[in-house]
Amino acid sequence: MALAAARDLRRGGGPVRVLNVLKQRRTVVDQAGLSARQRLANVSGALIVVTGAGRLLAAAPVVLVDDLMTTGASLAEAARAVRAAGGRVVGAGVVAAPRSAFEINWN
Repeated sequence: MALAAARDLRRGGGPVRVLNVLKQRRTVVDQAGLSARQRLANVSGALIVVTGAGRLLAAAPVVLVDDLMTTGASLAEAARAVRAAGGRVVGAGVVAAPRSAFEINWN
């Protein structure tokens, strides 16, 4: 998905690179059936940026890409890991999300 989006953006003249720089630091449980709070706790601190990628991330704005966003917990954790490595996250793209993902839950 990220490669296809990058290819289209490059056709339009955008200087785009796809970097697979995130890896799991620890195992997480299946998120199905977990509440938003439980999902956040489940993935908190679970991702890190691979050694040596911080310099690449700091060189340009970062757009995260994911296949599915339910509560945003995984994207939030990815953004945290990228920022911790010196990257500047400017947005995210997802293929699918339930309608509820676009509603603000203040709880």
